[in-house]
Amino acid sequence: MPVEHRDDQFEDRLGAALRNAGDAFDADRAALVTGGETRGRRLRMRRRTAVVSGAAAIALVGVGGALIAPWGGDGTGQRAVGSAGTTVGPGDATGTATPSPVSGAQLLSTLKELLPRGDFSDEQASGTDSEQGPYAYAVYDDGKGAAALSVGLARVEPGSGNARQATECPDRAFVPYDDCVRSTLPGGALLRILKGYEYPDRRVDTKLWTADLVTADGDYVSVSEWNAAAQKDAPISRSEPPLSSAQLKTLVTDPAWLRAVNAIPQAPGSGNSPTPTRPPAMEGGTIVATLTSLLPAGLRVVGKGGQETEYAYVVVDDGKGRSFVQINVQPDMKDVEDELFGDGAETLPDGTKVVVRQGPGDDKGLGLVMWTADTIRPDGMRVVVSAFNSGSQNTAPTRETPALTVGQLKAIAASAKWKELVPTSSHEPTQG
Repeated sequence: MPVEHRDDQFEDRLGAALRNAGDAFDADRAALVTGGETRGRRLRMRRRTAVVSGAAAIALVGVGGALIAPWGGDGTGQRAVGSAGTTVGPGDATGTATPSPVSGAQLLSTLKELLPRGDFSDEQASGTDSEQGPYAYAVYDDGKGAAALSVGLARVEPGSGNARQATECPDRAFVPYDDCVRSTLPGGALLRILKGYEYPDRRVDTKLWTADLVTADGDYVSVSEWNAAAQKDAPISRSEPPLSSAQLKTLVTDPAWLRAVNAIPQAPGSGNSPTPTRPPAMEGGTIVATLTSLLPAGLRVVGKGGQETEYAYVVVDDGKGRSFVQINVQPDMKDVEDELFGDGAETLPDGTKVVVRQGPGDDKGLGLVMWTADTIRPDGMRVVVSAFNSGSQNTAPTRETPALTVGQLKAIAASAKWKELVPTSSHEPTQG
């Protein structure tokens, strides 16, 4: 999205953070839906599903605010956990007053003070009490070319999968990048510095470098910088973003940001709502092993990976070129059955519903083809398998069609093996 749409700036920054938290995707709402998904889909579904329509087929991580809640709510009912480990909130037994809001102007002033001397333009910011969530954005020029630069603040649940995603180096099958360093700082904070690109398919070489800090208390600070005056739709103005890895670390770890995170207000109703218990999720390692066992003869597995739960992929080669095959195994999806499996769905003898989709595998002009078999069982278990005519989702085709036929994809998705597997019990949001 062009950065001149200032009302969308927080969503733009959030999209960048989410992309680099685990999987590459634009925060374009059209890329977040399946062929049958509607606006009424529950947020839980958005967090967990894989995109299975032609625009972009990727495992979604934290979609819909699961990774970063702009208002700071984490479902615990606590107001905030400060950098010193002290919980603050109304009625706190320590008598600590609720922190005063930090305005957007204050955040912007902090950003400008922490940067090396330079010129600033197109300044925008939002405070800790804003519905957009706190951020500061500016176009910064140190004399070597204009560069967009932003800082966003939020909270994640300490130790959760979302917290890990924000600080782990992503899988290169989804996110092309030049360098990624993850480190643990004194006090237990995790820091990831990622040097990658705005566009996963590299159709434009706009560089995106990010620094993501998550403290042991769940305070989250994310810095993004580009080598252009806007994250999209702007010409490259310099060879690299302005801040080095060392400078990014200094900026993202400044205590001023943690004080601002502590001032983010409590999510409405979070103190009265119990954390929902999620249905058991299947481990990613189990999924990839089962998927591999179900592959047709003649396919050689040359790559594999996935997430902790619900999502996995393999790269196969039949001697005619590599093909990316991904799968989501999701429990308790009956709430979206009518949306995804309508009148055109095939019903198998055991009651499993099947929908097949064939179409483009990208919207960037790469020429990718994606074939998908989507199934849901009477107990609500959904198994979705997709295959591409490329070894990844962001590179040019390696073959004319995927290595698996539609019939073979249907056989994998409808296999009885999935019902025999025992999922792992988990109460935190899953990553797929």
